[in-house]
Amino acid sequence: MDFVRVGTLGEIAEGDMRAYDTPAGRVTIAHVEAHLYAFGDECTHQGCSLAEGEFDDRAATVECPCHGSVFEVENGEPIEGPAADPLPVYQAREVDGWVEVATRPGEG
Repeated sequence: MDFVRVGTLGEIAEGDMRAYDTPAGRVTIAHVEAHLYAFGDECTHQGCSLAEGEFDDRAATVECPCHGSVFEVENGEPIEGPAADPLPVYQAREVDGWVEVATRPGEG
């Protein structure tokens, strides 16, 4: 699997998230308890940016700022509507202080 470097680990504080432009499109990376989760930034309901939504690092969920859909950041599954379709998820890793994201979605 191919990875692309998007930024440094220091740019994403523990309990925070940040969006990056990648060859696969805009991807948001969440930093939860020393784990990195990467998922498509666009809500599957109407395409709003999830990076602008509310991130709950304790529950590892993100809420869309437009209509309140809630997704699990680990697997992209919607747990509250109106969105019905899951987000694409990407493998994310830290290498020597850099954050890298897979260039294609797949099991993280």
